[in-house]
Amino acid sequence: MQTVKLGDVEVGSGHTPYIIAEVGSNHNGDMNLCGDLIDAAAEAGANAVKFQSWTDKSLIAEEEYESNTEYSDKKKHFGSLREMVTAYQLTSDQHMQAHARCVEQGIAFCSTPFSHHEVDLLDSLDVPFFKIASMDVTHLPLLRYAARKRRPVVISTGMATMGEVEQAVDAVRAEGNDQIVLLHCISIYPPDYETIHLRNMETLQRAFDCPVGFSDHTLGTAIPLAAIALGACIIEKHFTLDQDMAGWDHAISANPEQMQTIVREGKNIIKALGSGRRIVSDAEMEKRKKFRRSLVARQALSKGRVLSESDFDAKRPGTGVAPNEVQYIVGRTLAADLAEDQVLRWSHLL
Repeated sequence: MQTVKLGDVEVGSGHTPYIIAEVGSNHNGDMNLCGDLIDAAAEAGANAVKFQSWTDKSLIAEEEYESNTEYSDKKKHFGSLREMVTAYQLTSDQHMQAHARCVEQGIAFCSTPFSHHEVDLLDSLDVPFFKIASMDVTHLPLLRYAARKRRPVVISTGMATMGEVEQAVDAVRAEGNDQIVLLHCISIYPPDYETIHLRNMETLQRAFDCPVGFSDHTLGTAIPLAAIALGACIIEKHFTLDQDMAGWDHAISANPEQMQTIVREGKNIIKALGSGRRIVSDAEMEKRKKFRRSLVARQALSKGRVLSESDFDAKRPGTGVAPNEVQYIVGRTLAADLAEDQVLRWSHLL
């Protein structure tokens, strides 16, 4: 299976997981908060900060606006859908501000486009990849247009059947772009654990022969870390400074401390996965001397004695003849006296 390069970072089997701090709309339309989120993501060690690039015209039809004028959850929804979309959209200038802040902080800027215009905008900002949202797995014209920019395409697969994922992958590859990463995703905020099915990552990898990661909507850090242990090459996790903040996604987002945990422990998991080849480390070889057993005399044994297995017990340390070598000393003759409980060494034998 090939790896894919996101900017200057290789992602795929054996590589450290690429961690995306998904700001989305958690900037709440406030560019000061947006800057603080970028700073915190960089400090937490994330590889990239991701936004969502849409306008009040590019994503939602008038019919949807008219049917969502009021919500009961006033903490998550401060007004009508139109009011929130208008407040949370990022202008072209704000995209450039966020991009500049990312450059200052040494963290990759990326975003999810929802129209051709937004693909062009992100392309002009030299994003390391295009992230396609789960809702757009079936938006083949958008996928084809993004693919033609010759940048990697990262596709979330929430709500999608295998057939729909296949169509999406084929659409990108048909444009001559094989730089694809799929993200297993459950588009429920948060999902029930029994619905997550992390083993689907392996299914996607086998079916489409491309790197696979996990776009996470669970609470906490356990599930994304489990995904890394199962081979996720990318973890995308919503990110906030305060999970109690008003807005769409703050409650299910990772705070800075949790993001640091995902970054740090994700690296440790990759180190710990290591190789499938059985290896005993130098440190363990040294520990064998203290923790393993050696043959010891059950009672005092005199020089010239022809030895039998019943002459010996097995006790620490492991610096003498090992218990699994007892067959090689049966019938041998002692070259020196052994005291009771003395460790038998090869030098004691003729």
